[in-house]
Amino acid sequence: MSSYQFWPAPAKLNLFLQITGQRDDGYHNLQTVFQFLDVADRLRFVVSDNGKIVRKTDNEGVKPEDDLVVKAAKALQLATATNKGADIYLQKILPMGGGLGGGSSDAATTLVVLNYLWETGLDVNALAEIGLGLGADVPVFIHGHAAFAQGVGEIIEEISPEESWYLVVQPEVHVSTSEIFNNSQLTRDCSAIRICDLQIGTTNEEQVFDELGNVFEPIVAKQYPEIAEVIQYLRKFSNARLTGTGACVFATFESKDAAAQVLAKLPDHWSAFVAKGLNRSPLQVMLAAESDKENTN
Repeated sequence: MSSYQFWPAPAKLNLFLQITGQRDDGYHNLQTVFQFLDVADRLRFVVSDNGKIVRKTDNEGVKPEDDLVVKAAKALQLATATNKGADIYLQKILPMGGGLGGGSSDAATTLVVLNYLWETGLDVNALAEIGLGLGADVPVFIHGHAAFAQGVGEIIEEISPEESWYLVVQPEVHVSTSEIFNNSQLTRDCSAIRICDLQIGTTNEEQVFDELGNVFEPIVAKQYPEIAEVIQYLRKFSNARLTGTGACVFATFESKDAAAQVLAKLPDHWSAFVAKGLNRSPLQVMLAAESDKENTN
């Protein structure tokens, strides 16, 4: 395989997000639906035999030792006792701090691809366990399928919601996740739902997602007027919700053209893009294709 091969680290959306309780360890029990987007960061790995993990590209002020990509590679080394190393190149496409899971996705791609390139042989569950130590969203990126997730993100059931088109808007604000989680007005006792309540595969699923909403949205909208403005604007055209703790807001459309028409109307100072929802991660699609090539040769 060429060392110039780039691997995708796709964005995600939370199609709904609620908190059902707070645990004794301070973490929150969540329920959410993750779906991937066809927009992704890109990573390249050059394998070495010296055991060194070297980040070859800057990451907007993030120190190498704090970078989830570097942490993921070192965690895999520790778990497998491999003597392999890698030079890692990252093309950052996804906005940082937008609620699209970019850092978690980068870490997941690092674990999945280096496990493949280093031939360390861990299965997806073992990789997901390592990933959970890096962040609650990492396991779903490793499993690589749209999912109903519970707990802190480690309890995952594959589902296949409608692969809609989305218009994603990122206001020019940075939301402090820790402040939002610690807000006294945050609802922490939502009624738990079952997977069947989502009505996946029916014409009602989008309505269910919209009714469940995002528990962080009222607080974020109150503290960040720019986000409230985006939500209010997009709701003139479609259902619009916050993803994660923000700052990105997404609206759902039946076609690419419909989403693009609204994109063309947005104020010039808003950053935005149109993306397709994907139930299977493009990382897993690419990994399967590479494996098939090797088996054929």
